[in-house]
Amino acid sequence: MAISRGQLVKELLPGLNALFGLEYAKYGEEHAEIFESETSDRSFEEETKLSGFSAAPVKDEGSAIEYDNAQEAFTSRYNHETVAMGFSITEEAIEDNLYDSLSARYTKALARAMAYTKQVKAASILNNAFSSGTTYGDGKELCATDHPLVSGGTNSNEPATAADLNETSLEAAVIQIASWTDERGLLIASKPRKLVIPPNLQFVATRLLETEGRVGTADNDLNAIRNNGAIPEGYTVNHYLTDTDAWFLMTDVPNGLKHFTRSPMATSMDADFDTGNSRYKARERYSFGVSDPLGIFGSPGA
Repeated sequence: MAISRGQLVKELLPGLNALFGLEYAKYGEEHAEIFESETSDRSFEEETKLSGFSAAPVKDEGSAIEYDNAQEAFTSRYNHETVAMGFSITEEAIEDNLYDSLSARYTKALARAMAYTKQVKAASILNNAFSSGTTYGDGKELCATDHPLVSGGTNSNEPATAADLNETSLEAAVIQIASWTDERGLLIASKPRKLVIPPNLQFVATRLLETEGRVGTADNDLNAIRNNGAIPEGYTVNHYLTDTDAWFLMTDVPNGLKHFTRSPMATSMDADFDTGNSRYKARERYSFGVSDPLGIFGSPGA
């Protein structure tokens, strides 16, 4: 349905002092703080995790050397979605509007809606991080205590007991990340990079990461997290997280959370000859997903 004069009654009459409601500031591309971004030229992308070799055994004198096998562990697929929306305005509404360009105003509103949708889709990966109904290549949810390994063991990127963000839980997470192994049980030098939190935890994060002394104690102890540079990139607030208690640590494990752009956002317009309506649309194709779940550690809060 086209936007007509019936929906813009006040803008057809003199005496209107201001038009408002479309000028709000918006949050930036917060997904860039969480996802590695790449481009794609296919309908979908797949990434496969490989298994290397186990620890080398001792070879007894005169005995034959042992051979090990490598294999593929699991594959993650990124199916690109097409996100598009448009609007139409009657030529009478354009002709009779007394105040400003309808097309310019609503084109900005369309861009805002598209940007908002992208951030919501990106944040949904974290919002569903603890949901057993949303699984990835290894058959587990993003944050789980039992990500299976080829060796038969497991990795855990979630605390055994859900914990709120505090000094104890953050230190425990840093230690747990350091214990991760590869598919064959060999330790990997994984470290946290950045804390990702909802707005509700921003003041807690500031106290934990930026104060020189320990938080909430009368002792004159150093803030070990800050002093050790345990989380070198500090914290970032994601305003699209829906759980006010959940918190996440991005790690330096490569190929973790990925964002593929198949077609960047493009806008276009045309005029319908029969009706005279002007039509505007915006369209883009992209996907958000997970290759290696060890790219993140998360807790849903207590």
